[in-house]
Amino acid sequence: MSISPRARPTGSWEHLLWTFTRLSGLALLLFGAFSLAMGFVYGGRTQLDLPGFMRWMFFPNPNHVVNSDIPDVTAGWSNAFWQIYSMLMIALASAHAMNGVRMVLEDYLKRPLAVAVLRMLIGGLWIAALIVAVYVILAS
Repeated sequence: MSISPRARPTGSWEHLLWTFTRLSGLALLLFGAFSLAMGFVYGGRTQLDLPGFMRWMFFPNPNHVVNSDIPDVTAGWSNAFWQIYSMLMIALASAHAMNGVRMVLEDYLKRPLAVAVLRMLIGGLWIAALIVAVYVILAS
């Protein structure tokens, strides 16, 4: 006689977060592919070394390439589209990471108080990371 495992309810909060993790991972891959393509379009591959090119395409900040031979980098990267793009990418990546950390740590924590404190701490870290990221993006 075999006992079949109970299926998780599809409408639960954990299932929603599980789905978010999968979809945000896919979205981050698409963000990365778009950044790579735009780095090629803007000519970074011929005018930067590999570390500079990677930094330029995944965080399009004009200050990252200010000492390069690329003419007028601020016109290409400091417009509102790239600032919003960077903020969305950082928000999605940090939410994805904080949710992953939460899931791993909750596997090891058994006390409800510890889980509640952990969730508050991770939420606070996520908000702090977003504030710092938005400041860096808008200040550059």
